[in-house]
Amino acid sequence: MFFRKYFHDIIIAVEAIIANKLKSVLTALGIIFGVGAVISMLAIGTGAQKEILDQIKLVGVNNIIVEPIIDQTANSDQKDEKKETKKFSGGLNLLDVAAIKEVLPTVKQISSEIQLNTFVQHNQVRRPTVLMGVDPSYFSLFNLKLNKGILFRPIHEETGQAVAVIGSNVAALLFPAENPLGKFIKAGHNWLRVIGILRPREVMVSSSSAGLGISNTNDQVFIPSKTMLIRYMNRALVNVKLPEITSMRMFGRGRISETIITGSDQGTTSVLNYHQLDKVVVQVYETDQLQPTTEILTRMMLRRHNGVADFKITVPELLLKQQQRTKDIFNIVLGAIASISLIVGGIGIMNIMLASVMERVREIGTRQAIGATRKDIIFQFLAESILISIVGGLIGVVLGFIMARLITHFAGILTIITPVSVLIAFGVSAAVGIIFGYLPAKRAADQDPVVSLRST
Repeated sequence: MFFRKYFHDIIIAVEAIIANKLKSVLTALGIIFGVGAVISMLAIGTGAQKEILDQIKLVGVNNIIVEPIIDQTANSDQKDEKKETKKFSGGLNLLDVAAIKEVLPTVKQISSEIQLNTFVQHNQVRRPTVLMGVDPSYFSLFNLKLNKGILFRPIHEETGQAVAVIGSNVAALLFPAENPLGKFIKAGHNWLRVIGILRPREVMVSSSSAGLGISNTNDQVFIPSKTMLIRYMNRALVNVKLPEITSMRMFGRGRISETIITGSDQGTTSVLNYHQLDKVVVQVYETDQLQPTTEILTRMMLRRHNGVADFKITVPELLLKQQQRTKDIFNIVLGAIASISLIVGGIGIMNIMLASVMERVREIGTRQAIGATRKDIIFQFLAESILISIVGGLIGVVLGFIMARLITHFAGILTIITPVSVLIAFGVSAAVGIIFGYLPAKRAADQDPVVSLRST
């Protein structure tokens, strides 16, 4: 009944918009760009949120990472310079892992990690890879799923067996036409039997991701941590400083010594890595246990290392959540700035409609003289502003999609457009048409028909 009653007023509003195409287009521009800006800004915010959530999955949930700090000692040529005697620290080692597992009740899982850059080979195919010595719990810590075969068993870890779980890219390159399970690959100077293949995993490794310990597991080969220490390297066994050597690794059964020497104008800086492990990943049961566990873990590690702070402890999830809060604030500011254009567009609609009322005084008087009610006049002009806002909103939605794609293509920023963001932007544009169109419509309805008909 309502539609039938006011359908004629809507037709008149459409005819008025068509009769003034240029004015209508200029009026809608503010809404078009406002809606487009709001959608693209919300798409940036949603994309940033997804990246953060994906990174949290990659670094594991409720994880605490303990990493060694490599000792750097500046050796001056001046003999009379006094040198401070440093306290002894055994570095980050498996005894630390056992102590953490035994002492802290909040620890759910823990895994050590040792990395070695080497080559992996099968038949005539040879490629560089990162050999990872890990505990059996490593895969659940980082949500790594198995595609074929089995993961490490405790017996593999305890006896240091020469077995390997390989990433999907390694499997595809070394075994393009055969099943890798049970086959042998040569990693470094040792032969390893493949017992498992990981599922492919989408990883976007950036500078920030690398700082959080995120790496491309598709290109890696995993072996038990004790296998790494027994068959490849154990930095805790031998540590020497050799001058004039840029990098040295002595491979032998259970032995490695690594020293990096760098020259400078003021002397020589030697970097000695005496840590047995490259990383320890500790997972707690609940997120609210991260902060207190980190504090207790810090004090515990300092006591075990004789007061030497040769390690650092980070909580990736807390860092990522802080980063997300920062991005949320930034996105709110961007959304607020984009929303200003909607308000400006609404003011533009009001100004144009007010001017239109003054120009169409005789039309208003004629409609009132032939029986149009005050509600009819209000609805006619309100319909014009709403139609302009809705059409502008629809065009703005298309523009928002285009802007989001352009941002992703040229700036490399992930953008995700959700139905909620489209509904919000479109709903705001319709509301702008109603709010800013009511005053001109009311002013048109308040015109005296006698005065209007006398106007030229």
